[in-house]
Amino acid sequence: MKYTKLGKADLTVSRICLGCMGFGDAANGQHSWTVDEAQTREIIRRALELGVNFFDTAIAYQSGTSERYVGRALRDFARREDVVVTTKFLPRTQEEIDVGVTGRQHIENYLNQSLRNLGMDYVDLYIYHMWDYQTPVEEIMEGLNDMVKAGKARYIGISNCFAWQLAKANFYAREHGLAEFVSVQGHYNLIFREEEREMGPFCQDQNIAMTPYSALAGGRLSKRPGETSKRLAEDSYARLKYDATAEQDGEIIRRVAELADKRGVSMTEIALAWLLTKVTSPVVGATKLHHIEGAARAVELELTQDEMDYLEELYVPHALVGVMAQNTAASAKKPHVWSVGDQKIR
Repeated sequence: MKYTKLGKADLTVSRICLGCMGFGDAANGQHSWTVDEAQTREIIRRALELGVNFFDTAIAYQSGTSERYVGRALRDFARREDVVVTTKFLPRTQEEIDVGVTGRQHIENYLNQSLRNLGMDYVDLYIYHMWDYQTPVEEIMEGLNDMVKAGKARYIGISNCFAWQLAKANFYAREHGLAEFVSVQGHYNLIFREEEREMGPFCQDQNIAMTPYSALAGGRLSKRPGETSKRLAEDSYARLKYDATAEQDGEIIRRVAELADKRGVSMTEIALAWLLTKVTSPVVGATKLHHIEGAARAVELELTQDEMDYLEELYVPHALVGVMAQNTAASAKKPHVWSVGDQKIR
């Protein structure tokens, strides 16, 4: 495994981040394809053996059960100071707004619940999961700074935002001596490259770490035409993001398979080796041991410039999908894929 600094933060992270959205009680959340606690523990233990020290979860994943599974496994298999743990919080609910819960109170309530779920005193990185148009950015940044000052979060990050939103938030923080976002987690992979327009150059200029999700496009970049999996069959949210462009994306996926055969490696290794040249640490989900093993091998694979060009040349612009398609003021009150289920956030 190789390691790097997370942007400006004093955090050393593995080049692969284990995404934990696939862990949690399948009967109590958004996804039917997640794995139970026993499988979660096996995958986390194997990730640690491979040198992975960076783990990404969220309070929204399977109604908090992902956080609980991850927390118990890390307590059993690793020292707290040897791992970098990140979780995320959602926008205020309409119910919170109606009863007068402020943005600062909301952040503290959510982080306290996440810490209870994880069984930890602090997280290394606390991530603003999606832009909240109903809460002023000033309240968000002040609330996050409260958590850093209280020692409950070492650093803060953001997800599912535009470059202008990240710039606006960090400008306010800098002007007022508050904690700034040190990382951004956006939708970025070989068949969805819209982050290259503004976010990538902005992050490079500002030394902000990019830790993208959907690194393998929900498994599409690891499967040959005709191959399937439980997630590919049952993940309706991923189908919403990728089905409309399946034909044009398929040509790129075939090139991934072609290069994998030529190099004698897996498609996972090719797709991630490409992404690793662009970002700090991609968030890679795993529901089987070979998923994290393939991801770890990708760190050692170097593509030639000709191979990079071959993978990139067929890409055409894509419309925004998923959470980013709802990143508008008009969509602020519409339901989204994430919820906290039956958790009591207090």
